[in-house]
Amino acid sequence: MTTDPAAAAPPVRPLWRTILTPRWSGLLVLALAIAAVMSVLGVWQLDVYQSKTAAATAKRAQGEPVTLQSLFSIDNGLPSKAVGRKITASGTWGPAADQLFISDRRQGDRDGFWVVTPLILDSSGAADGSTGAVMIIRGWVPTVEDPASKAPTGHVDLSGAVIASEAQDASGDAAKGRVLQSLRIPTIVHLVDYRIYDAFVILSSIDKSTPAPGSATPGQPSQPASTTADPAPALVQPPSPPTDHAGLRNVAYAFQWWIFAAFTLWMWGRMVLDAHRDKATPQPAALADQAD
Repeated sequence: MTTDPAAAAPPVRPLWRTILTPRWSGLLVLALAIAAVMSVLGVWQLDVYQSKTAAATAKRAQGEPVTLQSLFSIDNGLPSKAVGRKITASGTWGPAADQLFISDRRQGDRDGFWVVTPLILDSSGAADGSTGAVMIIRGWVPTVEDPASKAPTGHVDLSGAVIASEAQDASGDAAKGRVLQSLRIPTIVHLVDYRIYDAFVILSSIDKSTPAPGSATPGQPSQPASTTADPAPALVQPPSPPTDHAGLRNVAYAFQWWIFAAFTLWMWGRMVLDAHRDKATPQPAALADQAD
């Protein structure tokens, strides 16, 4: 008498029955606990990275001022580590004809202009000793005709924060006058007759107590101190410095822990499937009994 193999075959055991056995349920709880610990360790490593990054960024913005020339040279481009640093600079205000305005600048709830004036440095730091300048963002005015926008003259010692050129191209504005749409050193270099640093400095204060350096020789007056408009442009708040990505190794550690957590759960799933297949596959002895 022949028996239908399909009818004689035992019913297929559902996967959930295998999972709910004490052995695999216990291993699942253990795997979830291990994965949870690894996930927490990954989050902790990410928090460490964020703390290091915040500390490094704050250190750059809150550090003691240094001279512009010691930060980088006029012969080189602006290094990323210099952006956001506080600097000091000494020099003489450039010609009024070289003063620029940057349009569409928000100050509180009003739109206006940034006033950008060149400062001819006492020492440019150039290898060839040539004259150099840095463009100073002196502040904000509501209109270019505002009395506070009048260009200053004389010698000045000042401090401020370094910022980089903006991405928006303003080269087409150079032919339209002294009002530009964005801060761009590549645009401004064609508007002045001297070398300029590859950076802008947002003015924070002017030292009025330091006398101008003396070219005072017998019979000759010393260099005049700076004279500025009254009122002066409203000071501009420097933007937050770019994020200093310190502790990137901790980010790698975080992803490593999360990969380990995922691998733990995958291994449990793989072991459950293998065990389930083994129970669902008829054993040789059972096949022999069916054949008889």
